[in-house]
Amino acid sequence: MKKLLLLIVLLLMITRAFAEEDKGSLTNVRQPAPVFSVTSIEGVQFDVEQLRGNIVLINFFATWCRPCMAEMPELEKQIWQRFQGKDFIVLAIGREHTNKELKKFKRRNKYTFPIAPDPKRKVYSLFAEKYIPRNYLIDKQGKIIFQSIGFKKSEFEELINTIENMLQ
Repeated sequence: MKKLLLLIVLLLMITRAFAEEDKGSLTNVRQPAPVFSVTSIEGVQFDVEQLRGNIVLINFFATWCRPCMAEMPELEKQIWQRFQGKDFIVLAIGREHTNKELKKFKRRNKYTFPIAPDPKRKVYSLFAEKYIPRNYLIDKQGKIIFQSIGFKKSEFEELINTIENMLQ
């Protein structure tokens, strides 16, 4: 009886953990991506509607977020360096960061993908309420085809595989 009770409690905890992971999401796979525009720290305007015809990866991060900082080098090496120039765009958006902060961050880490500030969470709030890092992969028609919360190697590999399949 104790084992059964323990199993039930454990299953409830696991269910709650999975439910908590989805909390804060305002988007779903297969829906059109929210419409927004941002200006990168280099001064390039990115309008999600004008990016149609490309596969677009939007990454929300913060420089104080440990999982974000673990993910960013992988984003550079395994995704941007591999797929850039193939109708593919990465746009990393620094949640609650200024241009000045992000310029220093990008220079220090030698990232080459576009980074844009979102100091007041205006863009982020179209996608989610909480939790970073977040990745949204948008197809050539402007629909979300993949989204993830946090940084897990298995999900990151799934993201890479999805990009590969979309670019074939």
